[in-house]
Amino acid sequence: MMLVDHHCHLDFPQFASDLDGVVERAAAAGVGTLVTISTRIRRLPDILDIAERFPDVWCSVGTHPHQADEERGIETAEIVRLSRHPKVVAIGEAGLDYFYRHASPEAQAEGFRRHIAAARETGLPLEIHTRDADEATQAILEDEHAKGAFPAILHCFTGGRRLALRAVELGLYVSFSGVASFRKAEELRAIAAEIPLDRILVETDAPFLAPEPHRGRTNEPAYVVHTAAAIAGARGLTPEAFAAATTANFFRLFEKARPPSSAGTGAGAADA
Repeated sequence: MMLVDHHCHLDFPQFASDLDGVVERAAAAGVGTLVTISTRIRRLPDILDIAERFPDVWCSVGTHPHQADEERGIETAEIVRLSRHPKVVAIGEAGLDYFYRHASPEAQAEGFRRHIAAARETGLPLEIHTRDADEATQAILEDEHAKGAFPAILHCFTGGRRLALRAVELGLYVSFSGVASFRKAEELRAIAAEIPLDRILVETDAPFLAPEPHRGRTNEPAYVVHTAAAIAGARGLTPEAFAAATTANFFRLFEKARPPSSAGTGAGAADA
């Protein structure tokens, strides 16, 4: 059984002293492919260093909405140019965050649209961050989709059913993190159970949002097995069937990534 963690942050300081161990534990748990996600384009060299160090770690290029003002001057053409690196398999993360509002809504929307344009031009999937911004996110997605389709995924989804299903209608994927395993997340699991099986992914967003039974600890890619198990149960699937489906979804969406040579040789979820 193999799983993929398509959204983690291996460049964050929580992993600095044990990065080899983090990647090794993921592989031992059957998590054969990782994508470490960019939050600042100007820090891309640090992320590339990590992706180049491990054969089964890939990365993205993009500006998190929290940094939208900070990197407002970076144009779509620059994102496209940087995405040509062989280890860059995605755009983002970008989007809207109206919970913290660390950046102005105008800069967030502007950056979101630039990243969408980059995804459209390159064919690389856009990792979309949306929090407390369902209506604004849907409006931008619909407006941009009218200009031309683009590959994208609503990462770490915690929004409402309407946004999730509309995103699927527009051709997007929806991904769930450890939040879906929390005891009081029945509504979110219900949404995860309703998403078409060929449009769903799982992730950690590590080092944040560790799933049960690790809630409250530093999250790491190996723990995605617990999120997958929680959603598989909500859907009435075996962990193996759900892992196979989400892994196939990942490689269909992230066309530039290559499966690990050791795929299928991990120890499996029971060892995580």
